[in-house]
Amino acid sequence: MKLITFAVPCYNSAEYMDKCIESLLVAGDDAEIIIVNDGSTKDNTKEKADEWASKYPNIIKAIHQENGGHGEAVNTGLKNATGVYYKVVDSDDWLDKDALLKLMDTIRSFNENGPDVIIANYVYEHVYNNTRKFIRYTKEFPVEKLFEFEESHKFAYGKFMMMHSIVYKTSLLHEVGLKLPKHTFYVDNIFVYHPLPYAKTFYYLNVDLYRYFIGRPDQSVNEQILTKRIDQHIRMTEIFIGCHKVSEYKNSRPKLYKYMLDYLSIMMTINSIFLIKIGDKESYSKKRALWDLLKQSDEDAYKKCKKKFVGMVNSDNKCVCVLCKFLYKVARVIFKFN
Repeated sequence: MKLITFAVPCYNSAEYMDKCIESLLVAGDDAEIIIVNDGSTKDNTKEKADEWASKYPNIIKAIHQENGGHGEAVNTGLKNATGVYYKVVDSDDWLDKDALLKLMDTIRSFNENGPDVIIANYVYEHVYNNTRKFIRYTKEFPVEKLFEFEESHKFAYGKFMMMHSIVYKTSLLHEVGLKLPKHTFYVDNIFVYHPLPYAKTFYYLNVDLYRYFIGRPDQSVNEQILTKRIDQHIRMTEIFIGCHKVSEYKNSRPKLYKYMLDYLSIMMTINSIFLIKIGDKESYSKKRALWDLLKQSDEDAYKKCKKKFVGMVNSDNKCVCVLCKFLYKVARVIFKFN
């Protein structure tokens, strides 16, 4: 059995997938790399995947499937994973060499007592202005020790564990029945959020592991692309709402409750802001429907979200909507999130 499986979803990725795969090979024979060619037709992604698998048959597998979207590629990787741990690395991103070596040494040290979740830092690599932003969790988690989530500290506003920062134990993902929707973008949020309450033990490794390439015009997080795909973001959030009734953790696991509530509120805010930016009657109707769904699913979470500062995005008042759009522009400059 391998110590870790890296799944690399690829869709017309020939231009940049080599850098990603080369960075993962640093992990050596204890790692498994599954290249999932998700129906690429516009370049030679398929051929590149097969070449890599042929060159490193004991480490790399190439799987070809009809196009099912990023989520289905993650599902395929998980279905075929033999590693104790499972991490998704998008084909335009890469892992830092020294950080990856530290991760592998850490996993080896766990023996049979490894945590359900390993967390590491990630770095936004902003291609448009050649800058970096480091996302670290030194204030949120105990460093390099096993802990439970209730031992975590207060999260900085807007900071969450993302797919880039998280490594799940493969068996946990199977046990919770994780299955991401096909042909839907933004499902990385579900990947992190759905299994989280089932994880009992965590371990934070303070290394800058994941390098997240951001700024390419065709990326799903690009503002114009997200606006066009807002229905998919709404669908993801509807699934997100259905994963858990957050209020169930209010008394038994208060820190988890607050974290999940904050995460939920951010998802609601993103949808609402973009629907306000679109600004037609249909968009406002979709916004109301999404908030109504939250109210029906978890009234406590709905009320808490409305009481937060971000709850103003639920309003249809024109002045409030103008203010929301302005605050979004400010936040985009400060946090550089797309």
